[in-house]
This record gives sequence, structure tokens and C-alpha cells, in this order.
Amino acid sequence: MNDTETLLEKIKDFADRAHGEQLRKYTPERYIVHPVRVMRTCQQVSNDLAILAAALLHDVLEDTPTNEHEISRFLTPLIGKDPAARTLKLVIELTDVYITSNYPRLNRRERKAKEAQRMSGISADAQTIKYADILDNSREIVTQDTGFAPTYLKESRSLIKVMTKGNESLRAEVLNIIEKRLKLLEYR
Repeated sequence: MNDTETLLEKIKDFADRAHGEQLRKYTPERYIVHPVRVMRTCQQVSNDLAILAAALLHDVLEDTPTNEHEISRFLTPLIGKDPAARTLKLVIELTDVYITSNYPRLNRRERKAKEAQRMSGISADAQTIKYADILDNSREIVTQDTGFAPTYLKESRSLIKVMTKGNESLRAEVLNIIEKRLKLLEYR
């Protein structure tokens, strides 16, 4: 195992502990399998440690009690102050702001529209991670939740259309997968 792989293994273990007993929504797998797949997809287009670390941590602030300070306190001695700060910035960019608890008066459509507007302005690196996140989720949802899949895929397509700064090949791949999944649902 090289130095980067060792660091990523430690970050994966931190994310796994943060997610605790959470399981994937549609399978009995531990939640960490999703961030690992997102990170592996990102590895196909980048070897930047901050991007790969953020891919592993992308749901920690949103889905666990872990806070920004705890992430920073873990990352800084492990990868250094600047890479840790950059990783945390990416995780913050990827954390949904327009959630029901923060905006209870907005309906889902309004929240998703505001979130898409916000995400259109996040960094190219954060958008690349989000492409990988959507790609991984899109692969499972059609077979696991046919009722919600059209909504998720259409919302994701709208999001990807305004997120234009990330890795172009990954963006094209996720748009292609979304269109294929939507067509598959039409024929069911």
C-alpha cells in the first residue's frame, strides 16, 4: 500500500465510524460502500488527495452528527493544514443547504431548485465529486426504487445541466446514464 492509499484507508475508516450503523437505503450494505465507490470513480479522473478524501467524506456533515471541527481535527495532522482545509471546503460545498429542517416552508421542488442554483456556483472539484455521487446513486435507484427513480433522475439531470465546471468526461457519463435509466423506466 502506498502513502496515498494508506491515507485514504484512514480517511475511509473515519468516515465509516462517522456513519456508524447506517446502511445503504436499498441494500443491507454498510453506508461506507457508497462513499468508497464515489471515491473510486473520482480516482478515474484525478489523483488529487483532497478530492479523493472529500469523496469519502462527502455525506459526513449532511448525514451524521460529525461537525466541521471534528473533520478538521482528524484531517489536519493526517494530511496537513492546507490539504485538510481544502478537503473540508469541498465537503462543505457538497453538503445540502436547502433541506426541509432549514426551509420547512419550501416544498421539495423549490428546495431542489435553490440547491441547484447554489451548486452551479460550487468549485469544479466539488462538482466532479457530485457527478460521481449521482452516477453511483443512479446505478442503484432504477432497480431498487422504481417509484422514486424518475423523480431522482430528473432532479439529478436538472442539477447536472447547471453544474458545468467539473470533469467533462464524468459529466457526460452521468448525463448518459441518467438518460438511459429514464428510458429504461419508460419501458417498464
